Amino acid sequence: MKIILLHLTSYILLLTSLNAQEKKTFTHADTLRGSITPERAWWDVLRYDITVKPNYENKTIEGKNTISFSAINPSVFANYAEEAYMQIDLQLPLIIDSVIQNHELLSFNKIDSNVWIISIKPIQKSNNCSITIYYHGKPREAIKPPWDGGWIWKKDYLGRPWMSVACQGLGASVWYPCKDIQSDEPDNGASLSVIVPDTLVAVGNGRLTSTQKNNDGTTTYKWEVKNPINNYNIIPYIGKYVNWSDTLHGEKGKLDLNYWVLDYDLDSAKKQFDQVKPMLHNLEHWYGPYPFYEDGYKLVQSPHLGMEHQSAVAYGNGFHNGYRYGKTWIDLSGTGLGLKWDFIIEHESSHEWFGNNITSKDLADMWIHESFANYSETLYTESLFGKDSGNAYNVGTRKRISNDEPIIAHYGVNEEGSGDMYYKGGNMLQAIRHIINNDEKWRSILRGLNKTFYHQTVTTKQIENCISKNAGIDFSKVFDQYLRTTQIPQLSYYYAADKKKVYYRWDSCVTGFNMQLVLWHNNKSMRIYPTQQWKSLNDVSFFDADGILKNYYIKIKEVK
Repeated sequence: MKIILLHLTSYILLLTSLNAQEKKTFTHADTLRGSITPERAWWDVLRYDITVKPNYENKTIEGKNTISFSAINPSVFANYAEEAYMQIDLQLPLIIDSVIQNHELLSFNKIDSNVWIISIKPIQKSNNCSITIYYHGKPREAIKPPWDGGWIWKKDYLGRPWMSVACQGLGASVWYPCKDIQSDEPDNGASLSVIVPDTLVAVGNGRLTSTQKNNDGTTTYKWEVKNPINNYNIIPYIGKYVNWSDTLHGEKGKLDLNYWVLDYDLDSAKKQFDQVKPMLHNLEHWYGPYPFYEDGYKLVQSPHLGMEHQSAVAYGNGFHNGYRYGKTWIDLSGTGLGLKWDFIIEHESSHEWFGNNITSKDLADMWIHESFANYSETLYTESLFGKDSGNAYNVGTRKRISNDEPIIAHYGVNEEGSGDMYYKGGNMLQAIRHIINNDEKWRSILRGLNKTFYHQTVTTKQIENCISKNAGIDFSKVFDQYLRTTQIPQLSYYYAADKKKVYYRWDSCVTGFNMQLVLWHNNKSMRIYPTQQWKSLNDVSFFDADGILKNYYIKIKEVK
C-alpha cells in the first residue's frame, strides 16, 4: 500500500466543525494516533506476524509481533546519523517488554499513553527489514462490544470460555503493537498464531496453515491471509468451535466458504447460513468479484453482534432474521422487509468490498465503509423482492437519520463522523442512482470502484471524483451537501395562477447546490436541473411531490 505523507506541525489542534455549529479540541494523543507523524512517514508496513496467548482466568495476554517493513525514505537515517525513530502504537495498560532487530535489543520509550518510540538501527532502502516486539499485560476489556472496543472475555451458554476482540475506531493497538493507522496496511498480508488450552479452538483470518499441540496442555492455531488487511480486522476467536465448509461458484471461480460456530449451535447455523450464497451472489453482481478469493470467505460466531473482520466475518445475530436488539429482532427500516433476511450476514459481509477491499485512509472518511454497506441492504432487498421493495427499505431507514453533525469528521485526529454515515449515506447513494437513471451504468460505477481501488486505501475525493467522472455528472455539490453539512436540501415550489406551470428552486443548501432530479409520470421520465434560482416546468403532470420524496432524501415545501 502506498502511504500519503502529511506534515503536521502542531500536536494540539483546535478545529472548527464543517457546519460551523461547534468547536472541538483535540490533543497531542489524538494527533499522534490519527496522523502521519515523522516517525510513521519514513516506513511502510509489509507484513505482520502476530502471536498471542490469552489467559482467561486473569484476563491477561502475552505475545509478540514481527513487523516486516520497507524504508521508503531511508534518508531519515542520514538526518539522525546513527539511528532513526519508529512510532509504534500499543495502548496501556499493555507493556512492551523488548524489541529486537537483527538479534540486537533496541531501546524504546513511551512518549504518550498509547505511543512508543523505538530507536531503529540504520538500514538501506529495502523490503527485508523487520523488528520483533514482545509485549504483555491486561488489555482494555470491551464492556459492550462491538460499540466499545477491547478484548472480550465471555462464557458461552455452557459456561466455557469464549474470547475475541472488537477494536474498530479504538484501534488494533488495544491488543497488539502495530502502526495503528488505516492508511498503511500490510501489503503482504499477515499471520496470527493463537495459543489456547487444548479444550478450545482458535479461529483467525484467512486460512488455517498449521495446528501444533504443545507440551503444556495448549495448542497453537496459525492462520494466515495473503492479501492486505486493515489492522482492526485481524482478530482471534477462541471458543468451543466446530466447522463445516462449502463452495460458491463465483465470478472468479471457486470461492471457499467456511463456517465456525459453537458446537451446540451447529444445526441452527447450518439452516440460517443458507442465506450466504444468494447474498454473496448479489454482492458480486453489484460490487464486483469477492475481493479475497485467495483467503476465502468465512463466517465466525462471535460473542458480540458482528463486525467486518476480513475473511473472518464476525456473526452474533442469534441465527434469526432482522437485526438483534436485546432479546428481540427488529427491522431497521420499519417496513417489515428487514425481517425477511439476516442483517448481520448481509451488512458485515458487504464490508469485504467497502471497508476491507476499499479502505479509507483516515477514520474521518468512514462513510466510504458504512454508506456503501448500508446501501447494499437496499440492493439485497431489491434482489429478493423487487425494485419497489428495495426503494421502500431505503426510504424507511430515513427515520433513523439524526443530522446531528456532518458525516465526514475532522482529519488527522482519528475521529469518526456522525452515525448518519449509515442511513443518510445510503440514501445519498440511492439518490445518485435515481439521478443517473441507468442501472447498468450505476452498476458499472459500483463495480468500477472496487476494480479501480482494488486492495487500496483511499480518500473521499478519490471516491467522489470517480463516481462523477464515470457518471458524466458532477456530483461534487451533492457530496458537499450530504457529507459535509447537516442541512437537508429543500425543493421549494409554487404553481402559476392558472396551474399550467410550476416554479421550483433549491433552498437550505450549500452555495452552488445543483442536484438534478429525474421526475416520472406514466412510466416516462423527465430530468430537471434545479438551482438556487427560480425555474419553471411547463408539464406539471410530472411534478409529483410524493413521488420525488420517494426517490430523494430532501424536503419539499410549497411556497404560498
